[in-house]
Amino acid sequence: MSNTKKIAIMSTLVLLLAVTAVFNFVLAGTPADAATDAAAQDDYFTSYRTERLTTRNEEFLQLDSVIAAYASDSEEYKEAVAEKQRMVEVMETELVIETMIKTIGFSDAAVAIGAESENINIFVNSGELSAENVTQIFSVIEDELGIRNGNIVIMPIYAES
Repeated sequence: MSNTKKIAIMSTLVLLLAVTAVFNFVLAGTPADAATDAAAQDDYFTSYRTERLTTRNEEFLQLDSVIAAYASDSEEYKEAVAEKQRMVEVMETELVIETMIKTIGFSDAAVAIGAESENINIFVNSGELSAENVTQIFSVIEDELGIRNGNIVIMPIYAES
């Protein structure tokens, strides 16, 4: 099978996955009653992680199609493999930081490290954040990533656990 056909098939599969995700979001996003709204707020962090995982799986599929389509000595192949490795490292770092933030005393946290930028967004399950909490979270970021200054946003998201 030619590389063009492989890319076309993989692109079609990614498109179908995206359409399925949109339908899932639309059907799940129409609450039948107020109880469903409350449950949706309670599941903010679960929903965020699910959406993040779905998006990354689509990105991995695209990278896998590039990897499959090109010879291992080509520049495209090397770039796709490097990007895939970088994504895995980011995912591992996000998981470690989320776990460390939970050990501070938050019931849940979600971390998003920017792919193309130095942005780090941190969402913690809290009604509000004290100066001590913010300092502790910044300390975690500094210890794990070695970043002292940067585009770090820490946002409290209250979702009952």
